Amino acid sequence: MIEGIFLLLGSNLGDKKMILEKARAKISHRLGIIIKKSALYETAAWGKTDQPSFYNQVIEVKSAITPVDMLAAINIIEEELGRVRREKWGERVIDIDILYYSNRVISLEKLNIPHPGIQDRRFTLVPLVEIAPDFLHPFLKKTNQQLLNECTDPLEVERMVNG
Repeated sequence: MIEGIFLLLGSNLGDKKMILEKARAKISHRLGIIIKKSALYETAAWGKTDQPSFYNQVIEVKSAITPVDMLAAINIIEEELGRVRREKWGERVIDIDILYYSNRVISLEKLNIPHPGIQDRRFTLVPLVEIAPDFLHPFLKKTNQQLLNECTDPLEVERMVNG
């Protein structure tokens, strides 16, 4: 079982809190054990701003599933929860991104780990730092806390309730 697998969960349609709960349940059932989870955070939409705000959360999973198989399972979970891919950065019921898979660096056509946007997005870094401030980005060689300190993303990230 590998630890240090961090996933970002996000939703901006429907009952966002309930959708994130359902996503965590499906992840626990299919991918592995959730060993840490951040609080829920509310943030304005990033990239395409004319849409509802998001609820975001980062979880750490302990799993034996390979990164490619994990992505395939995540895509199925998203589809089961009602995700329809219409446009890049558009509204979505659920979005699950693999941020880190331990210290692996993977560059495939449909899978890049670490997630290439980690260092540019406060909505990712704030909950990530809550549960793993000292985790070292395997490519940039900086901790999550260092990445957050250097992040220039101006979007507000507001802590809500424990998720």
